[in-house]
Amino acid sequence: MKDRGEKEIREMPFLYHKTREEIEAYRRKPAALKLQWLEAQMEFFHKAMSARAKKIRDKLGKGGI
Repeated sequence: MKDRGEKEIREMPFLYHKTREEIEAYRRKPAALKLQWLEAQMEFFHKAMSARAKKIRDKLGKGGI
């Protein structure tokens, strides 16, 4: 895969890994902080999504697909 025709990108899937310690540290955070982080992520994705992606998301949410 090429990035704008300039660089080679590895054809490996993105793997998300957290250690047991990282998971435990997250569990100790207050719920309000976790919800604040989630809200910020949702706002970012909403701004970054294309109109077409938003339309598909809305159909999925309403059971239209």
